Amino acid sequence: MADATQPAMPRRGDYTRGLFNSNPPLVMDLLVLLLILASVGYAFQVRDERRRVALLATYLGHYQIEKLMATLTDGYMRALGEPDLARQEQIWSMLSTTESALSEQFNRFVADFARVDAVDARVSKLPLSIFYTGRLFPARTFDVRQALGIHAHGIARAVANSQQRSARDKAFTLLAEVYLMQHTCHWFCKSRAVASARLVMRHQTPYAKVLESVSDDTRQAYCALTAR
Repeated sequence: MADATQPAMPRRGDYTRGLFNSNPPLVMDLLVLLLILASVGYAFQVRDERRRVALLATYLGHYQIEKLMATLTDGYMRALGEPDLARQEQIWSMLSTTESALSEQFNRFVADFARVDAVDARVSKLPLSIFYTGRLFPARTFDVRQALGIHAHGIARAVANSQQRSARDKAFTLLAEVYLMQHTCHWFCKSRAVASARLVMRHQTPYAKVLESVSDDTRQAYCALTAR
């Protein structure tokens, strides 16, 4: 027969409830501290992203790269939708000037951007950006200047079309090279996850498909640089 005076064993959860119920001010202090730390971290993250956006915009502002990209995209869509072959060929021919201008301007931009300090050019390889990763965890980053150089070579090769691709296939490859370059710029400013999401939203094309569609040389160099 059990001793009626024996104390009951504590039930599961009693210890946890006791911890939080015993000192409510301590729990509130911890929650406030966590909220403050989260707010400070978010502020640093926003500040770092704004710095990156401003840095890239400072250099891009001297060129018409985005305008040329939009002109090419619209022109390619027009050419592909043109039923008259003679008119289609005329559109392809007209776009060759824009292609060359894009390649030339992007090469100049890359040469200018190469003067950026190495620390400021680091990009986190993590899916989500963490402020000042380049300073705190340089091994988990890559140099965006090198990535832009890879894109410059890829765009130039696509424009030169040494492999004698058809006009349609040339346009497809060049667009992939341009989209991947744009992905890198968004990755630099925000994060890889945000860049991939924007790629789908703007061009209805997933990151993996773009990477698959660029030239072999671009893909190999790019993956070797950005591999985690």
